[in-house]
Amino acid sequence: MTSTTAPTSGALDGLLVADFSRVLAGPFATQGLADLGATVVKVESPAGDETRSWAPPERDGVSTYYLGINRNKYDVVLDFRDPGDQALALELARRADVVIENFKPGGLRKFRLDYDAVAAVNPGVIYASISGFGTEGGAALPGYDLIVQAASGLMSLTGSPDGPAYRSGVSVFDIMTGMQASLGILAALHHRSRTGEGQHVEVNLLSTALAAMANHSSTFVAGGSVPFRMGNAHPSLFPYEPLPASDGEIVVVAANDGQFVKLAEALGRPELASDDRFARTEQRNRNRELLRPLLVEALAERTAAEWFEVLTAAGIACGPINTIDGGVALAERLGLDPVVSVGEGPDAVPMIRNPIRFSRTPPRYDSPPPALGEHDSLIRAWLEEPVSASAALPADASTALPADASTARTTTATAEGAAHA
Repeated sequence: MTSTTAPTSGALDGLLVADFSRVLAGPFATQGLADLGATVVKVESPAGDETRSWAPPERDGVSTYYLGINRNKYDVVLDFRDPGDQALALELARRADVVIENFKPGGLRKFRLDYDAVAAVNPGVIYASISGFGTEGGAALPGYDLIVQAASGLMSLTGSPDGPAYRSGVSVFDIMTGMQASLGILAALHHRSRTGEGQHVEVNLLSTALAAMANHSSTFVAGGSVPFRMGNAHPSLFPYEPLPASDGEIVVVAANDGQFVKLAEALGRPELASDDRFARTEQRNRNRELLRPLLVEALAERTAAEWFEVLTAAGIACGPINTIDGGVALAERLGLDPVVSVGEGPDAVPMIRNPIRFSRTPPRYDSPPPALGEHDSLIRAWLEEPVSASAALPADASTALPADASTARTTTATAEGAAHA
């Protein structure tokens, strides 16, 4: 486990993000931006982000769900129903480079915190909105990942062919939508750097789902066929699935003809690669029910662990079927250093490392996920200062976050003027 102690800068250093999101897609996106150097101010209602109480599992009374996606952030409680807090929220949005929210479409309009209201006082803002089904006919539909997995068709592809449909084991479309939001934000920031123009970036879970199903979506829209549930099998490749060894399953992949030659040789069955029924990808795919028992017969001669060593040494893609602890252990053995300790002393929290590596501006792991309202005094005092005196968040010994969060643009409006815009 890597431990970090000193604050660091990153590729997004100097960007201020007002985070009006909660639960998963938005916080996942803003944690990624914070890891890369942006200063993120997480705004919560008095009740807090509901994931704080999604337990068990938990760590020191805080849900591990919340802990997994909220590091490197300031935290302030603002009640949008209170005129004073609403004004502070608008002032934060006015100073921000990026605003991100995942309220129901139109839900922030009544608080004068929607895109039009914020852009009126901050024309260069990049305002990212995340919804479940977009802002037109699906605006009123609740945007839960499970609902989108069902409605998009993903569940129809997951599970045994003769069994019920299953959800993915993780909230894949929340995570993917958060990533799409981050991509859209960075693209919009690049556009602003060239033109000075801000814009509204919108992403939704259903559109992300249809795009993320990639070849399966293309099977329908380009090929006219509706994909169906195949368990762990791949519709276009074989072998590309778990196969039984003597003591359990191992995932075996031969994605092209050359790889299948290597596999056949490593299994001690070189004749399979020259068999007309199996020599080409299309033939193996069409004749998989003939080929599978032959591969299973060969794999029965060793354990899954033994085959992992043998096949890997032969340059064949394969892998054990691990639980999460096994996955972390594998990453550690491979030198990926997957776990970082975020924070110091008893408040430090072990977390999964940001997956992006940079040669010059590495991700930072400066502060653990904040307590509800942890930085209330700091953020409120900063927002209440006149703009000429508040270009940066002040230093605060209680947090490891850098103290140079600055607005990339300047405006002439004062905090009072912005609050009444």
